[in-house]
Amino acid sequence: MKQASRPSPGAAWRKRIAVASRWLHIYLSMISFGVILFFAVTGLTLNHADKLSGMQRVARYTGTIAATAMQPQPDHAAIEAQLRREHHIRGAVTDTRDDPDQVTLSFKGAGYAADAFIDRPGGKYQIIETRSGAIATLNDLHRGAVTGRAWSRIIDASAVFLTLVSLTGLCLLLFVYKRRSSGLILAAIGIAVAVLIARFLAA
Repeated sequence: MKQASRPSPGAAWRKRIAVASRWLHIYLSMISFGVILFFAVTGLTLNHADKLSGMQRVARYTGTIAATAMQPQPDHAAIEAQLRREHHIRGAVTDTRDDPDQVTLSFKGAGYAADAFIDRPGGKYQIIETRSGAIATLNDLHRGAVTGRAWSRIIDASAVFLTLVSLTGLCLLLFVYKRRSSGLILAAIGIAVAVLIARFLAA
């Protein structure tokens, strides 16, 4: 009776790597599906932002900053807290300016901007708040513009997921012997075309 030969250690490791790559590729692809769809759709809306940005809503608010926040020097943190509390201002403070007659605070967020102009020394203020539509907000999220640390971390995680999906797909291709050469050639052509386009546009 002929005894079945055992696979060599190298063949066993190749099989394990192939199985692990297939498992990772499938499940990472499913996890990344929403991310890929989001950046694909918002890539189109961002490229046609002039047609799809929608209407902006502008609101104006007035009031008076508490005297303790203005004297002897403007307390930006206290001013910010009052404006957020009274007018639900959102976004991050991206700029502050102290002039002899006026204090200015600028707030920015995805699809959002607000500028507060405060008279000195009386503390009377005016806020101009601009809210963009949903598509403009999504475009800002795509760009990662003034979206805060939390969204920045989501973008980083998305980049890691998509890189792993690409690498595990390439790893799988290496084990498909009949398609390996043609697949690697196409991958190299795709990379070369992307580099050439980037260099042409950057010139």
